[in-house]
Amino acid sequence: MEKIRVGFGYDVHPFAANRELWLGGIRIPCEKGLKGHSDADVLIHAICDALLGAANLRDIGYHFPDTAGEYKNIDSKILLAKTMELIRSKNYELGNLDITVCAEKPKLNPFIPEMKTCLAHVMHVAEDDISIKATTSEKLGFVGREEGMAVYATVLIVK
Repeated sequence: MEKIRVGFGYDVHPFAANRELWLGGIRIPCEKGLKGHSDADVLIHAICDALLGAANLRDIGYHFPDTAGEYKNIDSKILLAKTMELIRSKNYELGNLDITVCAEKPKLNPFIPEMKTCLAHVMHVAEDDISIKATTSEKLGFVGREEGMAVYATVLIVK
């Protein structure tokens, strides 16, 4: 019998000066990047949490703690590849992934196709299994004040 599980991930990072903006595994032109121990790719971090949760493997901080020097400034694509290895070690495969990025700036729609291509390559899945949407928070809250970004990710995995 096929086993299907759902996972949900959420991550947030504040903006920071003198940092590149990495989102969905690609560099996005922006005057500010995101603050974090790694490259601060908030989108990939939310995906990792969704996948790990779905497979009952705890969370990203458990597997890749921000107190560990080996993860300082690490490319989050490496964390995503390792996360996929972890879920596959339990005989799970991605069904589909649905992501919502909340940010006032920069406008992300032009970068979504490249993000999908990058993520599909890293995860070894079809681009059609990945949905990425971008929205604002209508100037409300920390996202609306342009203090940072938030990402929600929902994933379906199948055994």
